[in-house]
Amino acid sequence: MWKQILGLSVNDQFGYDTETQMKMFKEAGFDAFCTPWRHGHPIEKYAALGKELGMVYQSIHAPFGKSADMWHGTEQEQREGVDELIECIDVCADNGVKIMVAHVYIGFYDGEVPNETGLKNYGEVIAHAEERGVKIAFENTEGEEYLAAIFERFGSSPSVGYCWDTGHEMCYNRSQDMLALYGDKLIATHLNDNLGIKDFDGRITFIDDLHLLPGDGIADWKERMARLDRCGFDGVMMFELNTKSKPGRHENDCYARLPLEEYLAEAYKRACKLAAMRSF
Repeated sequence: MWKQILGLSVNDQFGYDTETQMKMFKEAGFDAFCTPWRHGHPIEKYAALGKELGMVYQSIHAPFGKSADMWHGTEQEQREGVDELIECIDVCADNGVKIMVAHVYIGFYDGEVPNETGLKNYGEVIAHAEERGVKIAFENTEGEEYLAAIFERFGSSPSVGYCWDTGHEMCYNRSQDMLALYGDKLIATHLNDNLGIKDFDGRITFIDDLHLLPGDGIADWKERMARLDRCGFDGVMMFELNTKSKPGRHENDCYARLPLEEYLAEAYKRACKLAAMRSF
């Protein structure tokens, strides 16, 4: 799709090391990639290989296991969470990656709410991002009230942006139009499909976050691409997909049986179909 850069997220489920995945992504047709980050990851190698392959290193996904601690943890837990995000920002800046994707919360049904402690901690992280020239794409996940608190306090920062996860919107945000809320700050996407909320009583759980290929779930992709167009988004269309099923589920099993080359070829075809729906 000559008008649109298509990208795919590196994933441990794919069964190959990051550099091999990047080469396979390129062979399949993708021109951009993103990676997760943990302390010690050789990001400089991925950045160098990306340049060699002519691929855009669109973003680095920060760890999110400590995101709830930023609001409700002990002082030590809070400090560890802040320091981890600051280190990830530095890794982005040092390797020319312009966007760090971050979650603002993790967890379900704990009865807690956003507070000044968390806003202070995220404020420190955002201030560091401003200093290093990195944009943070805060992603819609569970705990959307925490995302709202971040944008209410820091939405005017040049380093604060939004990452739209289409699957999370359906299964964590009850299909609320998240682009209507944050589309003016959209700088990244995680495009994927699922079957919505399975529990009859509407209980939200990570089990529903399937990350299926677009078209294998219930999403109306013409409607979603129209919303993306209305935002004027011209960045990388990044796909975040899983080949393994969640516990007790089997929707992704058919992907796991495919050689990765075949799966990536199908993923690229689906990505092109979505790009062709856009009028932007």
